[in-house]
Amino acid sequence: MPLLDHFHPPLQGHRHWEGFHGRWAAAISDALNEDLPPEYFAEFQVRLGTRVEIDVATFAEGASSGATAAISTATAVQTQVWAPPAPSAVFPVQFPDDVEVQVFSTLAGPTLVAAIELVSPGNKDRPEAREAFAVKCAAYLQRGIGLVVVDIVTSRLANLHDELVSLLGPLPGLTFPTSTPLYATSYRPAHRQDRNEIDLWREPLAVGQPLPTLPLAVRGLGCVPIHLESTYSEARQRGRIG
Repeated sequence: MPLLDHFHPPLQGHRHWEGFHGRWAAAISDALNEDLPPEYFAEFQVRLGTRVEIDVATFAEGASSGATAAISTATAVQTQVWAPPAPSAVFPVQFPDDVEVQVFSTLAGPTLVAAIELVSPGNKDRPEAREAFAVKCAAYLQRGIGLVVVDIVTSRLANLHDELVSLLGPLPGLTFPTSTPLYATSYRPAHRQDRNEIDLWREPLAVGQPLPTLPLAVRGLGCVPIHLESTYSEARQRGRIG
């Protein structure tokens, strides 16, 4: 099935892109679990508008009912909570949306060994959001975790691969040669001859065209194929998106 535009009419307003992205992540995860050895497994996660858990002090200040106060008193008797000194400063921060498939190894306890990121509109929305996404991807690569990024968001034009390359350093020739808002990229961290390197595969995407197969580097295992076309088709069929 060719790639559709999930962010403009006629699909926009009739289908939610969040639901489709979640279904696609599930299809990729299921396909990986069929092929991975028993000591590896894949899970998908969807977290949009990511927020850190509400501050305990703020919650306590907002509680007003007698029942809540009683529970808080009982808890305080059991657990002594240390109150830190006032912070030197408070500043805003951007936490990126997460629509991803994570691959874990169980050889030494669940250890993250690869990740697949499905880009959301929020990841491309503002400069700080794009930077936060790039920082997250760079952190994966610096830990030796293989990464695939898939961007089918047509409502924003930024290229997060180019953002990531700029963050990693002056690396001429690694950005897309022309403006490419839709793409899929794969990154394989490697250590060769006393050098740290990243192998790159990059594929421009286009609405109406089929999707490619990309390698996912799984630390300790090698590369496994990510069949974007077949998993995308499965997600469309299960979501009844013609």
